[in-house]
This record gives sequence, C-alpha cells and structure tokens, in this order.
Amino acid sequence: MSEKNSLSNTSIVNFIRSIYKTDSFIPLHEPRFIGNEKKYLSECIDSTFVSSVGEFVDRFEKKIAEFTGSKFAIATSNGTSALHVALLISGVGSGDEVITQPLTFVATCNAVNYCNAKAIFIDVDKDTMGMSPLALETFLNENAKIVNNQCINISSGKPIKACLPMHTFGHPCRIDKIKLICKRWYIKLIEDSAESLGSYYKDAHTGTFGDLGVISFNGNKIITSGGGGCILTNNEELASKAKHITTTAKDPHKWEYTHSMVGYNYRMPNINAALIVAQIEQLNFFLKNKRSLARSYENFFKKSDIHFVTEPENTKSNYWLNSIIFDNIEKRSIFLDETNSQGLMTRPIWTLMNKLPMFKDFQSGNLNNAKWLEERVVNIPSSVIL
Repeated sequence: MSEKNSLSNTSIVNFIRSIYKTDSFIPLHEPRFIGNEKKYLSECIDSTFVSSVGEFVDRFEKKIAEFTGSKFAIATSNGTSALHVALLISGVGSGDEVITQPLTFVATCNAVNYCNAKAIFIDVDKDTMGMSPLALETFLNENAKIVNNQCINISSGKPIKACLPMHTFGHPCRIDKIKLICKRWYIKLIEDSAESLGSYYKDAHTGTFGDLGVISFNGNKIITSGGGGCILTNNEELASKAKHITTTAKDPHKWEYTHSMVGYNYRMPNINAALIVAQIEQLNFFLKNKRSLARSYENFFKKSDIHFVTEPENTKSNYWLNSIIFDNIEKRSIFLDETNSQGLMTRPIWTLMNKLPMFKDFQSGNLNNAKWLEERVVNIPSSVIL
C-alpha cells in the first residue's frame, strides 16, 4: 500500500490557481453567462411580459422536464418556495413531522417550519453525505408504528407525513432504498435535489424518484436564473396543485379575481426564465467541464492524506461543489483560514441543523456520521473553467 503524502495548504492554493490561471480572487462557485442570456433578456423586455406569465416560463418548464425525464416541471421563485409547496401538497400541515437530515442547507428545515411542522433528524452515509437508508429504517423500527395506513411517531403521537432527503453537493444519496422504506411506512417522499441538476442515480435523474422533487437555480448553482427553482413530479394531480398554489390559487378567468384557497406568489418571473432558458442551452457543456475539473482534483489529491469526495457507486454526479475531507477539525480550520486569507474562497460544510437554536429541541436519531463530516468537510472552488 503506497504511503500518503502530506500536502501543504500553499501547494493546494497554487494548484487551484494553476487550474483557473489567475492570481486574483477565486470564488467558490460563480455563474457563467456565455450563451443567449442577453439576447433572451432583451426579447423578454421587448415583449413587456416580465412577471410570472410569459413565453420563457413555458419554455423553461418544458426544457427542464425533458432534461430530467420528469413528466411535469413547475417553475417557482426559488428552491425554498418549491420545497414549501411540495410539502404542502404532500399533505404536511400543522403538528405533522417530516424526516430529514441534519447535514443540509437551512432552507430544507425552514420549509418544514413554514408548514408549522417539525423536522426529525436522521443520520447520513459518509460516502454520499446524504440520508442513510439504514439510519432511516432503524429510526422507524424503533420509534414509529403504522396506524390506519399512517406512520405515527410513538413518542410524540404525531403523524410522520413526509421524508425529505437531500442530494448533498450534487452527489445522489441511495434514493431507491429510501423510496422503498417510505412506501412500506406510508410516508411521502420529497427529494431535495436543489444541488443535483444533472446528477443521476442508476441512470434516473435525481428528483424523479419521489412523489415530488425540487431543484434550485440560485446564483451559485450549476445554472442560474438569478433566483428561481422548480418542482418535479410525474403525478398530474400534484403538478396541477403546485401550479395553482404558486399562482396565488387564482381560478382561471379572463377578468374575475377569484381564489379557491390560500395561495402563494411563488411563480418564477418571465424575465428570470429568459435567463435560465439560455443557461439550459449550456448545461451539458457545464456538466462535462465540471466533471473534468473533478478529475483534476481527484488526481491531485489521490496520493495525499486529504480525501477528495468522488461520486458514490451507481451514480453520476454533477460535481456541483467539489469537497475534500481532512483528518480532523484542526487541519480543516487551518486550511480554511489560510486559503481564504490568500484569496481562495473555501467553505466548511454546514453547521448541523440540530445545533441551530430554532431546531435544537427537535427529535434526532444517532448522528455520528453527520457530526464526523461536519468537522472535516471543506468545499473548494468549483466554477466552470473557461
């Protein structure tokens, strides 16, 4: 077995600078506008349809559905609003519970709270950094029961309505196993695929395994509409509900303002859709470019004592954010300090959700893997190279 070399932080900085060919500041992930963005924005402005109705919204929904293989895609103002609506139309309401992972961006748990529901935190797998099917099944076997085809939390007496795993940094979790568990326990499956556009598990796109899936097009994502998100589903009834509730639940009519329920102003504006339609045209190039960058990082770190995170078995990752894992929190902290002081933007993984003040009293399973990753993972520059 070959001995692992210790890389200096300066040598890592120099390597990344050699890839991006600059001595200037290198961000973690910046958007690339190299196609028809300005052209489509001009067309949108000239049409005067810049709000939530327009040609580009329709084109976007059609293109993203075709790309992911989903029957329906519903454009939203951002990924968080998409999560909120996905939970609502799945029947999550006040007093209900939603199983998710503590290792995620805060939007995942915020959306659960918007429904006046509570999160339950389940551990992740180290290799995927996404929800562990084993941890999920163990928690349910020990803490839940089925009553009248409904999953009930024994300790709280509340229904566990949904499961919300996240595909961390674009690396798919073992979503097929999670799907089977959810089916057995009568739990709705919603995929937080905010970071995983262009990622596949066993040849199927992330976000298409669950009852609903959600994608984000925030400014730091692989393609962007400035903000923006969408809901994916193969269920026509759910798609219709999602479109209705995101357009203030307004009933169709040429001039009357009638609304059938409490709705939300969550639709993506046409002007943002113009931007994302142009970005979709570049998506395959971006994905190919990012896989090439990941291979360069993988080769660089291969013989070092720093572990570069590669796509898990049976997956194809978009490598949205490239990640490295240190031996301990001390090495991680020194690396973050030195790289950022040298103009290289690096970031730790998120603080675990169960440590945040608004979620600290929520129920959790054993979170050993999530805690281990929290202390060691760092994201390094991952922008498409031009």
